[in-house]
Amino acid sequence: MPHFIIECSQPIIEHQRPEAIIETVYNTTDATNLFAKGDIKVRINPYIYYNVGGDTKDFIHVFGNIMEGRTEEQKNNLSRSIVKALKEMFPETPIISINIRDFDKSGYCNKSMVE
Repeated sequence: MPHFIIECSQPIIEHQRPEAIIETVYNTTDATNLFAKGDIKVRINPYIYYNVGGDTKDFIHVFGNIMEGRTEEQKNNLSRSIVKALKEMFPETPIISINIRDFDKSGYCNKSMVE
């Protein structure tokens, strides 16, 4: 944990390598010191077909899924840091956004937690 899923218009990955975008989100998240380095997971999904307010403007939206327990201030700083880093990387992209979602520990399970 956490998981960051970057959704974007296809032209985004034509302007910058997907690996560079992933690395930017990873490094920015790591710099917050909210998570262990080895726990941060980032992936990207570019879209060829999309509609943004009746147009095909470029966009980047990051879905951040984190384990409950961070303060509102920590989540706000995380969100703002990631958007700022992406804005520096893509100054001409009109839509760059993020939302952070907490999930309950009680509903989380992974392979190492089962026999």
